[in-house]
Amino acid sequence: MIVTNTRFADVVVLALKGRLDQTTADDVRTELAPHLQRCAEGQDYLVLDLAGVDYVSSAGLRVFMLAAKQAKAQKGNLVLVSVQPLVQEILEISKFTLILRTLPALRDALAEASPAALAALEPR
Repeated sequence: MIVTNTRFADVVVLALKGRLDQTTADDVRTELAPHLQRCAEGQDYLVLDLAGVDYVSSAGLRVFMLAAKQAKAQKGNLVLVSVQPLVQEILEISKFTLILRTLPALRDALAEASPAALAALEPR
């Protein structure tokens, strides 16, 4: 699993690529940890871009659940974007759509987060 991060003003986008399963879940959780600490009220808005994720196992769902729980406890914002159809189906079947917000595209998340973030994506 490859995790890259990009900042757009007050939004951090973590793009995941590969399979999120038992063998990669711990590494992803470790990569998320410092970003989740800043995913709090008045701090960073965190976006997980899943365009490159083609499968999520129960271990991957646990990573998402723990991340959502921590963000909520800190009154932060965490959303998933560009969720592939199979992963979306897994989220729906497991009822994770009740605890995780998903948006169609990165632009949607940046527009929701702040004008500065959207401007950083689309410079004039």
